Amino acid sequence: MTDFSMADRYGQRPARWKGLAIGLLVVGGSWLTWAGLHHSKPEISITLISFESKNQSSIDIRYSVDRRNPGATISCTLIAHDIDKNVVGEVEDLLLPGSGHIERTSVIPTRSQAVNAGISRCRLTSP
Repeated sequence: MTDFSMADRYGQRPARWKGLAIGLLVVGGSWLTWAGLHHSKPEISITLISFESKNQSSIDIRYSVDRRNPGATISCTLIAHDIDKNVVGEVEDLLLPGSGHIERTSVIPTRSQAVNAGISRCRLTSP
């Protein structure tokens, strides 16, 4: 009696998917590493520190901005909301080139009593 394997009886196809799997693993791993490193330190990072409503027609907001390029000019849109979450005030705050970390206090004029304030967005502006 002779020993035989299933491959002898049915034949065995070469595993062609292994090369494709390894290629996709290398490309996918490289992209994942790049994406993680690229997005771990964004161009602009914003932190709301506090806000205080002192009167019916304005609210003070204190926030900090960290920018990767200290020579970049940044424009931030600051907004104020009333008790019903309606926008009652909006202002553009321009941050000129200088330090990489900026802590700023701004006043947002409002049309009615504001109960909170926030930063809608900050973006790099063209020189």
